[in-house]
Amino acid sequence: MTSHLSIGDFSRATHMTVKTLRHYHEIGLLEPADVDPRSGYRRYSAEQIPTAQIVRRFRDLGMPLEEIRTVLAASDVPTRNRHISAHLHRLEEELGRTRRAVAALRDLLAPPSSADSPGIELRSVGAAQTAAITATVEVQDIAAWFQGALGELFATVASQGLRETGHAGGVYADELFTLHRGEATVFVPCDGPLRPVGRVRPLVVPPAELAVIEHCGPPSDVDRAYGTLAAYVARHALAVQGPMREYYLHGRRHTPDSTQWRTEVCWPVFRTGVTTDPT
Repeated sequence: MTSHLSIGDFSRATHMTVKTLRHYHEIGLLEPADVDPRSGYRRYSAEQIPTAQIVRRFRDLGMPLEEIRTVLAASDVPTRNRHISAHLHRLEEELGRTRRAVAALRDLLAPPSSADSPGIELRSVGAAQTAAITATVEVQDIAAWFQGALGELFATVASQGLRETGHAGGVYADELFTLHRGEATVFVPCDGPLRPVGRVRPLVVPPAELAVIEHCGPPSDVDRAYGTLAAYVARHALAVQGPMREYYLHGRRHTPDSTQWRTEVCWPVFRTGVTTDPT
């Protein structure tokens, strides 16, 4: 004969509140073994305790209730494990982001360096013939758009037998920063002529006078390089109107380790008169 526990006893056995158990019943996640049709009292079987403990562990790991329902309803062990592994992978990614954010915050709280312009140079960049993709992009979508566009550019340049003549780069309108929606252009310098294919078009990236700082690490931390560069430009009264520019010296194409990525962040400035760099 199956033994039953009242909702109170089941609550004590599983360390779930009565309110939580009622909610799980209402959404069909953990239904009682029996409900009295007259009183509405819920009763649970002892065999349900391990299931409740599993649900509690999943919730401690931040798994959404809908995903827990999918795991519990899995028809076989491989399917169940695939759902669990996917959630654990997301947790690992979130933990990595948290660790990077903590490290960046510790650096920001450290005493400032006495260096006036750490690693900043003034550079004159000449016009460059490139293969480019331009679109109006939402900031929350720009990472995926950027990787797709860059892959398409490299593939197009290679398929047409053209030679890359410099580092890939990007030009970003002010609206991307001020409104989180604006025009973005990603380009790959190459010797032409380039035949337009799909989104890819030939583009002459204009010459520019730039203040340049190198950012080492993932794009999520690039705001620190922007902040340092902005402070330098403001301190020296160099700023002029114009889109921001970036050059990608070492990225996903070279290594999956984002801590090894290197990006040059470029702020438009007054003419410097320095030697042209063919970046």
